[in-house]
Amino acid sequence: MKNNTITSPKGFLAAGVHCGIKQSEKKDLAIIACPTGAKAAAVFTTNKVVAASVTVCKKHIKTVNCESVIVNSGNANACTGKTGEKNAQAMCKKTAELIDAKTSEVLVASTGIIGQQLPMPKITTGIKKAVAKLSNTEKSGTDFAQAIMTTDTRAKQACKTVNISGVKIKIAGTVKGAGMIGPNMATTLSFITTDVAITKPLLQKALKDAIDNSLNKLTVDGFQSTNDTSIILASGLAGNRIISKQCPRYKKFAKALLALATDLVKQMALDAEGATKMFTVVVKNAASKADAAKAARAVADYDLVKCAIHGNDPNWGRIICAVGSCGVKLNPAKLACSIGDVSVFKNGQPVKFNPKKTSKIMSQKEHTITVSLGAGTHSDYCYGCDLSAEYVSINADYHT
Repeated sequence: MKNNTITSPKGFLAAGVHCGIKQSEKKDLAIIACPTGAKAAAVFTTNKVVAASVTVCKKHIKTVNCESVIVNSGNANACTGKTGEKNAQAMCKKTAELIDAKTSEVLVASTGIIGQQLPMPKITTGIKKAVAKLSNTEKSGTDFAQAIMTTDTRAKQACKTVNISGVKIKIAGTVKGAGMIGPNMATTLSFITTDVAITKPLLQKALKDAIDNSLNKLTVDGFQSTNDTSIILASGLAGNRIISKQCPRYKKFAKALLALATDLVKQMALDAEGATKMFTVVVKNAASKADAAKAARAVADYDLVKCAIHGNDPNWGRIICAVGSCGVKLNPAKLACSIGDVSVFKNGQPVKFNPKKTSKIMSQKEHTITVSLGAGTHSDYCYGCDLSAEYVSINADYHT
């Protein structure tokens, strides 16, 4: 059976355990280890208020060598002051002691409820338990993916294999997040492992580009978390000649990394809080790339569009309204919109279309809305999901 977890690439061990942060018996502490050491890169939330884990991780990511990532769920360790920062550092220190590494060689991430101090005695015991269970098995990779979840209903995992100059390279990842998703520099928590040999600067570029064009294109509710972190670790054990410039080998790796991230983002969209389906908004003929991105996000974020999609209602007026009110340049006489392959609005005017056929398109697990602004040659896209009554229920019941 194929291992699609983060332990699939060479050099990685993982574990996920329950240590008592969550009142349920669900797993809430996870660890990745690379005993031979890995190159690490990361992107973080651009929220002005950041969790203690983000502050510590930003310092440690600068280290030449990374040996581990320690993650907890159920508690965000955000808005917790100096104590919170000391606790995040203590998580790294304890992990480092147990795997014989330096504290700076351990990265940290947290997710969950904001404003509460971490239960450090439980976490310390949990780290010992997790380190003892480190393994390169599929089960350990899945345990990790389950341990980072909060309101997610299922683990999201993916693995890609790419042949670079005759050498098989593996890239695997997992992501958590179902709400508070509208980031500008990462998304929720995501962890990627790969056995490619690559320089740290190029690993950073490949990750940022992949996140910008996949996970960063997703909006569930237009809000970014205090904890958003995406980390990639490269063990370099695949045996390829090290990628040290933006050559064809780099481009092949970067393409595979984007494919992996796109796989994960679609899994996220389909497991978003209360979601029953996802959609892609493609904006074409914009005056600039920025306008195209802004218009696409405006449609994907618009609650009335999301509600219409939930009800399979081809209400193109809401789509046009969202585009017209977001401040981008457009030509009203050339404005057009399609739902799937059905044209519903063209040259600034409604057109006759089959509502039943269009509604059926919208009832699918995935569909695409295309908008032409008639103002230029640029395009961009955004991923979104429908808005259901369950979203309100989930967030009304998510007590602090």
